[in-house]
Amino acid sequence: MNVINDEFYMTLALDLAEKAQGQTDINPVVGCVVVKDGRIVGMGAHLQRGTGHAEVHALNMAGDQAEGATAYVTLEPCSHYGKTPPCSDRLIKEKVKSVVVAAVDPNPQVAGSGIEKLRSHGIEVVTGVLAKRSERLNETFNKYITTGLPFVTLKTASTLDGRLASRTGDSKWISNSDARTIVHTMRHRHQGIMVGIGTVLADDPELTTRTEVTGVQPTRIVIDSQLRIPDTAKLLNTEVAPTIIVTTYQANRDRIHELQERGITVIICGSGPYVDLPFAMKKLGELEISSILLEGGGTLNGSMLEAGLIDRITLFFAPKIIGGTLSTFAFDGFEKMNQAVTLDELEIETLEDNVYISGLPRYHHL
Repeated sequence: MNVINDEFYMTLALDLAEKAQGQTDINPVVGCVVVKDGRIVGMGAHLQRGTGHAEVHALNMAGDQAEGATAYVTLEPCSHYGKTPPCSDRLIKEKVKSVVVAAVDPNPQVAGSGIEKLRSHGIEVVTGVLAKRSERLNETFNKYITTGLPFVTLKTASTLDGRLASRTGDSKWISNSDARTIVHTMRHRHQGIMVGIGTVLADDPELTTRTEVTGVQPTRIVIDSQLRIPDTAKLLNTEVAPTIIVTTYQANRDRIHELQERGITVIICGSGPYVDLPFAMKKLGELEISSILLEGGGTLNGSMLEAGLIDRITLFFAPKIIGGTLSTFAFDGFEKMNQAVTLDELEIETLEDNVYISGLPRYHHL
């Protein structure tokens, strides 16, 4: 094992995987690089659910040179039949000499069996090379495949005093253009974008992604316990992107039918007056929405945080102080400081005069 070479080639494979984020639906992003005699002879990435996996593309490029080569794969090769044949079988067929794997696949259908199959056919397997980066790239897949629940990333832009808007509701623009570009990339990489009805009534957002990369628009999800969404709301235009409204049994039945006739999916979660958010996450997971970008107002943000339903928190801070009451997290708050939600594995970056902070929340009050 040559650690330097292994990390170099695995970095290339991870870069390939990263470029496919937002294109693979509920599948993980995976990259593969095939190396023989110090030369790259094949490269590939999984580009779309139901199409060839990264190993297949890389081996097709390598051709006869795959025999005796080393394959660098960012996620354990699959060993089961899904929409495509097992990648471990293809690696065995092509007679590769060794396989270097970044992370073991948490999918219960794989979970080490792909590695064991390779080893049983005399192929040397090395694991754990740049595993952390692979796990970070596939954090949404890793949660969804093991729990059936979507991975929820909260994104919010606020002033230094934690305000989402002025006292009149004006919020354009808190963050700078660099931060807004990152937000559209985040939208592209999630299957759903979720807001509360308060945001819809205040801003009438379209919740689409505008990036240079053309892809499928994420599903817009609105938490609206009383179905107050107006007929003129941009989110009701399903020609742009699909929309799901999550409501309660207190909602008007005629209104539900009206929305359904317009092509809106309506999910009833809870008897009211508020949506049962944990149940809503379960229902959204059943609809194969594996990742959600939460762009809610303070009330929805606070409710999701209190319930422990947020998996990653990403905050953009602008060097502004505006006062008022429209805070990032609007809820009663915890009684003691040791109950505060803390962030682990912090990522901090400056974007000209804005600051980007992202981390994994740790819940001490639950």
